Amino acid sequence: MQFDRRRIGEQLAGLAQAGIYIGTSSWKYPGWLGQVYDADRYVWQGRFSESRFRRNCLAEYAEVFPTVCVDAAYYTFPTRDHLKSLAAQVPGSFRFSFKVTDVITVKHFPKLSRLGWRAGQPNPDFLSVDLFRESFLEPLSVIQKQVGLVLFEFSRFYARDFARGRDFVEALDVFLSRLPPGWNYGVEIRNRTFLESAYFQTLLRHGVAPVLNSWEAMPPLTDQLARAGGAEQTGPLGIRLLLRPGRRYADAVKAFHPYDRVQDPQPETRAAVANLIRRTLREGRPYPLWVYVNNRFEGNAPGTIAALLAALGTESD
Repeated sequence: MQFDRRRIGEQLAGLAQAGIYIGTSSWKYPGWLGQVYDADRYVWQGRFSESRFRRNCLAEYAEVFPTVCVDAAYYTFPTRDHLKSLAAQVPGSFRFSFKVTDVITVKHFPKLSRLGWRAGQPNPDFLSVDLFRESFLEPLSVIQKQVGLVLFEFSRFYARDFARGRDFVEALDVFLSRLPPGWNYGVEIRNRTFLESAYFQTLLRHGVAPVLNSWEAMPPLTDQLARAGGAEQTGPLGIRLLLRPGRRYADAVKAFHPYDRVQDPQPETRAAVANLIRRTLREGRPYPLWVYVNNRFEGNAPGTIAALLAALGTESD
């Protein structure tokens, strides 16, 4: 499918005006050159400069997309200077969503070398409202008007973390009740058994968006929407297309890199998202809908988004 930057940008801008924000997870992909990006804009001394591209491509990205999810914030707390440099590259209508740093959202640190001595250890700062406010929200306040979702991504919990889903929901309820107002919060989980009524009702009560996901160990998106029990119609909602259920992240990277084309279309998930967008437009909900697409979902996030936009005019409820 041809990626028509101008037409797709106009469609996405129109949807954003209706409160439907569609973008990608991160943006610094050389594989999108010739699709989203014009390589000539990053030539230095007669040659394409990848460092120049990575430093400046956000401005060109924002010519097409109205929003992006900043995944890098998951690994380190953002700084005011970096946030201001991002905001300076985009128009005022652009919205950044941020994954909250993992120090807030993991109960036990995974055994990863990047974590050093913390790897495999319990996290004393799990669900620390004070640390979240001081180290995450305070820097973010410098661009607050351009912040979309503040996303708490909870990686899969194990029995040592929470014996039952309701134990997590109880801890989450206390945490959400203490969060500072004035921000759009979202919660994403990776435990399929936690997707119960009490979970969705807790988020709805706090005005927090459930963020449903297509991911390795989660049920299909259609199943998650059914389990939400109408939550997508009565409050804010997020959708993240990350992986095809059953496919491991490492396998997706190996199969799809450098992410220059769609390789494994997922028509059922596309149709579910298109129907959700269409229903949102028809009902004119006062709540925002956030949709973010990862390269590891089908191989090329911009191509997936182009296909979603095309499906809006062809699929039916």
